[in-house]
Amino acid sequence: METSGLLDTSSFDLHILDYLAFGLYFVILCGIGFWTGRKKKEGSEDYFLAGRSLPWYVVGSSFIASNISTEHFIGMIGITYIYGISIAMYEWGNINAFTVLIWLFIPFLLTTRVFTIPEFLEKRYNNTLRQFFALLTVISNIFAFLAAVLYGGGLALHTLFGWPLWFAIVALGVVAGSWAIYGGLRSVAWTDFFTILVMIAGGIMVTVLGLYMLSGEEHSLTRGWEVMIEANQAEHSPWAEAVEQNAQDLVARDTYDRLSVIQPATHKVVPWPSLLFGFLTAGIWYSVLNQFMIQRVLGAKNMYHARMGIVLAGYLKILMPAIVVIPGLVLFARYPEVMLQPWDQIRPAADKGYVHMLQMLVPIGLRGFFLAALFGAIQSTINSVLNSSATIVTLDIYKRMFRKDASERQLVIVGIWSSVIILITAIIMAGFINRMNQSLFIYIQTLYAFFAPPFSAVFLLGILFRRINAKGATLAVFAGFAFGILMKMYLQFRPDLFGQTALHLIRPFSNQALIHWGFCVFLCVLISLLTEPPRPDQITDQVTLNWKKLNIFDQLGQTWYQSVLLWWGLFAVGIAGLVIVFSGLVL
Repeated sequence: METSGLLDTSSFDLHILDYLAFGLYFVILCGIGFWTGRKKKEGSEDYFLAGRSLPWYVVGSSFIASNISTEHFIGMIGITYIYGISIAMYEWGNINAFTVLIWLFIPFLLTTRVFTIPEFLEKRYNNTLRQFFALLTVISNIFAFLAAVLYGGGLALHTLFGWPLWFAIVALGVVAGSWAIYGGLRSVAWTDFFTILVMIAGGIMVTVLGLYMLSGEEHSLTRGWEVMIEANQAEHSPWAEAVEQNAQDLVARDTYDRLSVIQPATHKVVPWPSLLFGFLTAGIWYSVLNQFMIQRVLGAKNMYHARMGIVLAGYLKILMPAIVVIPGLVLFARYPEVMLQPWDQIRPAADKGYVHMLQMLVPIGLRGFFLAALFGAIQSTINSVLNSSATIVTLDIYKRMFRKDASERQLVIVGIWSSVIILITAIIMAGFINRMNQSLFIYIQTLYAFFAPPFSAVFLLGILFRRINAKGATLAVFAGFAFGILMKMYLQFRPDLFGQTALHLIRPFSNQALIHWGFCVFLCVLISLLTEPPRPDQITDQVTLNWKKLNIFDQLGQTWYQSVLLWWGLFAVGIAGLVIVFSGLVL
């Protein structure tokens, strides 16, 4: 067995059939994007929210297509190679965030008919929070989403074909961002609907080929699964040695269970507290406050289509570990010796895992299809982030601060130009991510853990409790960011201040996010109770929960088989069953 397997950066060849497969995908994508975006975009609602016309199956598929990107195919497969099956909880754990989105947030977001999350924050609190959140959203979109996605995609093209990294990043940005600039959300959402089908098919085929590879001469999926499980149990060398050598660095213990989704509180990536409470921070931030995800929900036909769209997204999340987690387990079974290398070699090798599987497993004639799946993941996220960022810049910054009387046509033009500028900025920033000695997945999640807690806290409190006011929310947000910076300084400069036990508990970024969130909640409630109540227009039934009426159960479906409650319930049962099976007890 080669010790340099995952570190091999040799490119592979494409056959004429590969070019035809990728070309066909691109032609179909262009056709869908052009056809759905051909309508003249005179109004901001039509350009930014697809005229609020999206059906549930487009809402759900676009929601997930926007979510799946190089963070998954590059970053999540790589981090699974290092940590094991616990990374699946980044998909299955969405049950909590999706549940509060379906039952708590969608009713108020759609009732108020807002264009953006910052606009909702102004209705509930004040203009200060609206403008700060708008600015923060654009910054996080560029650094935590666009730049990371472009870097991951550029890395794939660089590894596969030997393209210069900068050229690959620029090419991806220009090609993938075109439909967001041209057609607005309608083009983005409908191209996503096609793209998600290609991504799922391509991803599952890579997983199947990987299991067949592990089965050897038996050429059996069952045998391949057995080999993968046995290797990841790490009871024999070299797998046991690979786990033991890295256990202290990864979970602050002598060993760790690679086949359990339940991990100790000292686990650097998925400590058990994050499984229960993580949705309160990054979950709400990503699925609700994140404009590029929630924008297709705001563009839904009505509340029923918005809710059923998120239910569909939940079922797709159940499927995702088969695409982005199992390949990481396959790679560990095949190349455990890479985990015996120095960390500065493990991290880049892990991030190249998916690309290496393409090189190693996919036969000539099918490679173009798999490249289409990878490109689809990249372009869908780029399109979505560009469109949402342009929406924020245009409606929350330009119109609100500089041109309140701007016409609908002027807003569309500003949206187009802001997309171009944001794309160029993200391309520049993507080139610098390569200089950081950090996993792509960890890079993104660490940024979430810093940005998410303050706004997740005040957004949730603002809907649940009418006594929360603008002073409490504003102070909690600004003091919360200062608190987050202090935690980072403690970890960087005085890690021994509170002892090793405290250090091990605070070091995981998800635990930091929970501590951060708790501080913001406490401060927001305290200041709100010590100051005057909010104005009556800030706590109407349109923006806050009425506990007497429970005004959140409208439009759940006309028949039992269309019921949002039924399909959400089946989704919840499915997730619970998967967590039990993969808790380390059944396998």
